[in-house]
Amino acid sequence: MEAPLREGFAWHDHGRKKTVVACLPAWMQQAKNRDEVLRAITRIRASLLRS
Repeated sequence: MEAPLREGFAWHDHGRKKTVVACLPAWMQQAKNRDEVLRAITRIRASLLRS
């Protein structure tokens, strides 16, 4: 049995655009946490390069 078609509003039909920043948690978007977020990104990049 197939699932029924799920039709919703396309992002351009209701005026809200989902940006990369909009997908991030609020604490990551706050300027006071910038250093912590950048350190985490650096650690993740380094771990990917090692593997």
